[in-house]
Amino acid sequence: MIPLRIEGATRHIGKSQGYSGLSVLDTALPGGTPCMITAWDCTEAERAAIAAGASIYVQILGIDHPPINLWAGDAPSITDAAHPATTTDTGAA
Repeated sequence: MIPLRIEGATRHIGKSQGYSGLSVLDTALPGGTPCMITAWDCTEAERAAIAAGASIYVQILGIDHPPINLWAGDAPSITDAAHPATTTDTGAA
């Protein structure tokens, strides 16, 4: 995956730790829960693998897994109540 820059990003993290750097948009869900949004693009090989039915994996550094949302498509309005980024369902799979 290729990290993308986000228009209106509030910070860029990870570069000082040796990573390529990640654009972050800090915001809040309805009700005030803080959240961070990042954007990613697929390499051509990843697109082909996904199209062929490959699973997508998420790696979180550390020992506690925070609640996350994962979606595909255009950048949403973070105030769009129908979009996964604005839901409060954090049930684990």
